[in-house]
Amino acid sequence: MVNTVQLEAAAFRRLLRHLNQERPDVQNIDLMILAGFCRNCLADWYREAALEAGLEMDKEQAREAVYGMPFAEWKARHQREATPEQLAAFEATRRRHD
Repeated sequence: MVNTVQLEAAAFRRLLRHLNQERPDVQNIDLMILAGFCRNCLADWYREAALEAGLEMDKEQAREAVYGMPFAEWKARHQREATPEQLAAFEATRRRHD
C-alpha cells in the first residue's frame, strides 16, 4: 500500500528532475524572486531533514543530492551571472518579505 511519505518522495524527485533536467536554464535567483526558494533552499531543507533523522550530512552532500551532481559542476554548467535587473528584483523581494 502506498503511503503519504512515498507520494511526497515521488513528488520531490519529480520536482528535482524538472528543475535539474528539464529546466536547468531557470536560474536560482529567478526562483528566489518568484517563489521565495531555490535549489539551495531545497538542499538546506534536505540537510535539515537528514540531521533531524540523525544522519550526518554537510552542505555539499545535501547540494549534490538536490542538484544531482557536485554543486560546483552544476554551477559551471548552468549558472549565469545575475543581471542588474535580477539583483534589483531580488533585493526588492527580499525587502518586502523581511
